[in-house]
Amino acid sequence: MKKRYLLAGVSGLIAGAVATKLLTRPRDVSWPDSIDLIYHAEHSWFTTIGGLRIHYQEVSDENAPPPLILIHGFISSNLVWSDVFLPLAAKGFRVIAPDLPGYGYSDKPPDGRYTIVAQAHAVLRLMDRLGIEKATIVGASYGGAVAATIALDNPERVERLVLVGTVSSDEPKKKLLLRISRLPIIGDIVTPLFLGSRWVLRKRTEQVYRRIGHPLDEHKLAARHHLLATSNVHRAMLRTARRWSANRISREASLIRSPTMLVWGDTDTHIPISEAYQLRDAIPNSKLIIFRNCGHLPPTEYPEKFVEVVAGFCRAEETANKDRQMIKTASRASEPAFAKVWDNTEDAEYDKP
Repeated sequence: MKKRYLLAGVSGLIAGAVATKLLTRPRDVSWPDSIDLIYHAEHSWFTTIGGLRIHYQEVSDENAPPPLILIHGFISSNLVWSDVFLPLAAKGFRVIAPDLPGYGYSDKPPDGRYTIVAQAHAVLRLMDRLGIEKATIVGASYGGAVAATIALDNPERVERLVLVGTVSSDEPKKKLLLRISRLPIIGDIVTPLFLGSRWVLRKRTEQVYRRIGHPLDEHKLAARHHLLATSNVHRAMLRTARRWSANRISREASLIRSPTMLVWGDTDTHIPISEAYQLRDAIPNSKLIIFRNCGHLPPTEYPEKFVEVVAGFCRAEETANKDRQMIKTASRASEPAFAKVWDNTEDAEYDKP
């Protein structure tokens, strides 16, 4: 009997702690209160699209070559581009990095659709608002699926396409977090606790920094946690997970006509490199850049090299034409397409079959 009462008491304490944690979450981030945690805040702007207030960052000359639009992924924000944002602009590009609806400092409507197609439409409407007819679209992870959707549905708006560790199927739905988040009630309780845990975020981030041999950036950790700790972003992420539908990307990859560069880390555990090879072989006019000793997001792990390969892809028309000819030749010979591998320890570049 005593054990039963003890168990009931412990269960009640845990339930109370969980309820308190969920009920005391901040509703959303406040721009004035967050200013010390915002990277490149001097380049931040807000605009209204379809009744939603959208935050984006923009830098460089409006008369620069077709701009670069950087699209972040799931459980993320434009913070993921913070290390490459200004360096890309220094290469002479007009760089625009929005927070997608539901993320960062953009609005997070309770009835938001948060699908890949809806996010693609949001990016296109932002381009319309900024007077951009055509751009190089750079998408990371889930943002890569958004970028690929723009290339499929609105190819006339895409100068070039850069897909970084891109989601191209529904395989990520088999991951534990996404499986839990899609469960009624349980997902509504467990997912916010996981996403809002600074301890969990620290452990995951430490793994990345340990692998690349860098000390943990405490300020960036705080900035990222700040954006993941609110009830509005938890709701948006749950709705995203429950409306996840990405199989179209792999199914229709062969229809993408924009010159495309795939960028992958060779130790990516989120989206395996096998999917990079599949996309490379399916997309015409494509090439694959592989970063060694790199995980899911090369822009955060090796920003200098990432800037170098993106700028080179956008600038070197002659080289790009040669690469495309090599891909066509390889395809006719029924051999694997062209790939380059960046050796991040020796700064070497070489071909890989």
